[in-house]
Amino acid sequence: MKLELGARGVTRVAGVLLDLGVSSPQLDEAGRGFSFSADGPLDMRMDPTRGETAAEWLDRATEQEIREVIGTYGEERFAKQVAGAIVAARGREPLRTTRQLAEVVGGAVRTREPGKHPATRTFQALRIHVNQELAELEVTLPQAVDLLEPGGRLAVISFHSLEDRIVKNFLREGARADTLPRGVPVRAKDLPEPRLRLVGRAIRPSDAEVSANPRARSATLRVAERTGA
Repeated sequence: MKLELGARGVTRVAGVLLDLGVSSPQLDEAGRGFSFSADGPLDMRMDPTRGETAAEWLDRATEQEIREVIGTYGEERFAKQVAGAIVAARGREPLRTTRQLAEVVGGAVRTREPGKHPATRTFQALRIHVNQELAELEVTLPQAVDLLEPGGRLAVISFHSLEDRIVKNFLREGARADTLPRGVPVRAKDLPEPRLRLVGRAIRPSDAEVSANPRARSATLRVAERTGA
């Protein structure tokens, strides 16, 4: 982000909004391979011109690696069963389409969450892994703060608990003044000012917003302001 804006002569901005969600057109286009609701190639790359597809990764990953990705990024409690089913299925034929994978996962997940397809967590986990979304977020957040002018604000909308945890911890750390060992005779007001000031609490969608846009149900907005430090 910082390098790309710098190449355009932009060194300071008044605000940065990071919307971490996958766009609806991406989800709805079967050819991108993000969704299990329509059959398409098992791709899942944000940039389809580079990187490894979900199908290619599932072809070569060990059962343990698949289990760890689905368990960590999808927080799927049946990750062990899903990984085992995927490895067994690919032994019969390569998994190349979203429908194939959804059917395999659906047979391995024993209970369904209300209103959710049983493959939701697995698809989410593979998308996050294929695109290294959490690593990209950890790189982007400090760059965004560096770009802000004093008084500028950083707003981040996350849609996943792991994303929100990274954002929350980053903003809290940036808003914390330097701490000194207990007993050091320095007044709190004399400590260096932190780089960020938290603005309000986390904001989540209302029932009316979720009713109008069900994909917003897991959204969380956090905001911080750049100080003069």
